[in-house]
Amino acid sequence: MSTHAGTTNRAGLIGAVKFDLARLHGAWMEVFFPRQRGRGHSVMGKWKPETFPQALGYYSWYVVGALGLFLLYPLAVFGLATRFYASKLDSTATRLGIVGVTLVAIVVWGLLSVLAYFELPWNSFLAIAAASSVAVVSTTLAAVCSKYGGRAVTVLFAYPFAMTALFLPPVVAALVTPSLEPHVLEPSYDFAAWLLDNVLFVGGVNEFLRESFDLEGGAYAAMWFGFAVSTGWLFGLLVSLANLVRPSPDDGDE
Repeated sequence: MSTHAGTTNRAGLIGAVKFDLARLHGAWMEVFFPRQRGRGHSVMGKWKPETFPQALGYYSWYVVGALGLFLLYPLAVFGLATRFYASKLDSTATRLGIVGVTLVAIVVWGLLSVLAYFELPWNSFLAIAAASSVAVVSTTLAAVCSKYGGRAVTVLFAYPFAMTALFLPPVVAALVTPSLEPHVLEPSYDFAAWLLDNVLFVGGVNEFLRESFDLEGGAYAAMWFGFAVSTGWLFGLLVSLANLVRPSPDDGDE
């Protein structure tokens, strides 16, 4: 029984992937060529090239689309997972309302500020309280943008605000709390070095950043703010790609 169920599930998954790829590639082909999607049972059938120039253009465009799907479809699958968890958070936020979400953020980051008040020097407490306040405001703005902004505003603002609320207070706490440095700042330094060597090497961007900035103090907070914004945009784009592959029921409402 379990073996049969596993085989059925795999067959269903493979079938779903094939359906997605065929539909997306057909949409790609229809940019320049007529009658490409869902023409298997059509009376007119799928359009085929009849001359050599037509065939050259048709199959060149076909290969470009296939390569694009090879690169983008795995990202779309990741976007589907991101959309699933984002929808869970969004439904929770909807039940709580903007005021409820803000109160939860105040409680969470307020507890961090209270702990800093009793355990750390005054200046350190002020830094953590300021970061926590920014996180609360970011949480509220993320909820407002998600509720009233539509898809574009959600991608451009809601996701970055949400990631900022998540990342900023722990980084600031690590800046003013030596015991947290090995757990936050040192991994941040290693992560920055990896980005410079493996991602930002194009055009000498890594050399410019190394010569212009030192990763210390507030630069850590600036780095994680930039990372929060870029990660928020990345998640938003992946969810948008997932909606293109498999539209969610709520897409028609936006």
